[in-house]
Amino acid sequence: MARRKLYRPIAAMAKKVREYQALKERPRDSQRFALDYETMRRPLTQKRLPVLAWEDVRREHRLFSLLCRLPLFGVGRMVTRKSWLWAHDEPCYWVVTKVRADYTAEGMDHGRAWGRLTFRGKTEEEEREIDKVMYHDWRMVPKHEEVAFKKFTAVPQETCQYLPFPPLLRAMILAQRQKEGKEITEEPMIDLQRASHLKAAKKNTIGTPL
Repeated sequence: MARRKLYRPIAAMAKKVREYQALKERPRDSQRFALDYETMRRPLTQKRLPVLAWEDVRREHRLFSLLCRLPLFGVGRMVTRKSWLWAHDEPCYWVVTKVRADYTAEGMDHGRAWGRLTFRGKTEEEEREIDKVMYHDWRMVPKHEEVAFKKFTAVPQETCQYLPFPPLLRAMILAQRQKEGKEITEEPMIDLQRASHLKAAKKNTIGTPL
């Protein structure tokens, strides 16, 4: 019979105290992401930013550097990123719904924010935390430009139904047709729709393993 583990309340309380102290001593975001703009190093870790990021660091803003200037920390406003503007033609932006600022930070330019993401014209239904708020990549969309920024015409996606066989498989199919005496008039192609239907039917027949 296994020996029953004794409950030690003092040890359990000491563990909670140690966890609380570790959590309290953990550096805040304002300390972790602080930056010396002359040396481009973070004072806490002494790590230097990549040279390619220096220009953006000097010209662009972090998210909370923009939100801390606005009433209610910009709740309801639209923000986007420079990298999205360069990479995608469709609108990509966050609508800020909730902000939890770090009031211990100088200028209150650090914290956490939540919102609804629209990426490449598709809006997510659920609210979630905005990531990469510490990047020097954020831009505020002016209020008078928000409607025009959201407008876009969806481009219909071209669907491909047929694909050519791999060279070896194509040669085997042509050799088989020639052996059977069939006339080769068409290039053998893979029917993607038929293949997907066959795969679904096979899965339903076999069943999904538990």
